[in-house]
Amino acid sequence: MTNNNTLAQARALNLPAREAILKRDTTVNHFWNSNRNILEEAWKQWELESNVALPVLDETLIDSRLREAMNNAWENPEKENVIADLWEEIIPGVYTTQFFDPERLAELRDYLVEAVNSQIPIRPPYGIQLNRFGMMLDPRSEGYLAAPNFQAFYNKIMNRYMRPVARLLLGTYGYDNQTFGFTIQYNPDKDKDLNPHTDASAATLNININLPDEKYAGSQVDFHDKTTRKTAQTVFESGKAIIHRGSIPHATHPIINGQRSNLVAWLYGDRMQIPSGGSNSYGNFENSAQHFNVSNNISAYERWSVPAEPKDSYAPF
Repeated sequence: MTNNNTLAQARALNLPAREAILKRDTTVNHFWNSNRNILEEAWKQWELESNVALPVLDETLIDSRLREAMNNAWENPEKENVIADLWEEIIPGVYTTQFFDPERLAELRDYLVEAVNSQIPIRPPYGIQLNRFGMMLDPRSEGYLAAPNFQAFYNKIMNRYMRPVARLLLGTYGYDNQTFGFTIQYNPDKDKDLNPHTDASAATLNININLPDEKYAGSQVDFHDKTTRKTAQTVFESGKAIIHRGSIPHATHPIINGQRSNLVAWLYGDRMQIPSGGSNSYGNFENSAQHFNVSNNISAYERWSVPAEPKDSYAPF
């Protein structure tokens, strides 16, 4: 079978019915797993055929101050305090910063729109409330966005940016070997909010990918401080990111008008290990993670390293 035929075959596949997807029928799992090779080859061919038209996704899409500070820390980890200064603490365990350059976000959004329009089946994040829009980004997920150039960009975000920041701010070292990611979208007429929950992660990075002129109302995110019993309310702006411990309860208010799009990334340990005190109510996976104590007795050079362990097959949803 040629690559062209593989692309055509992928486009001819019929997605399982939405009702079967929401019920997690066994036929849905069989659909993605039996067609995995076809879909991965189709994404490669799509990217090759679309190469001239597709935006180039690289580190220049990231805010210049953050990018420069991160590059300096990778060269000399003792400069990591400069990065900590770029992240504003909302409550303990929750921080925010400008992650993407708003003026460059159109390139990422254009790429994702082209991927949606590719006619290659993409699995939405139906393990949570948001089950109509968005896509899975990590190879551990069924029906993920397997285009090679996108995967290189995604892995750079996870390995070069998210993991060392999570280790520095949240103390996740030892529980961040494994990655998970998806995009989501909030709309007033469907998928408009998210109930209080915690994540099946050691750390969650939530980045708004709205363009600067894509305004919306509502959709604030509440973070609950279990120590003070106070709630901090945040509003996402274009390219802004929030990183937090997965164990911190949070909820999304209903969106009133407009649309909010986000890229969400998780880190956790092998076999879904998360630090002690974590919780896993996101997606009803209460028993799927193992809890271990956090150790922060590591050097800056250990924080600025990439785990050698291979990816496993455990996925939260």
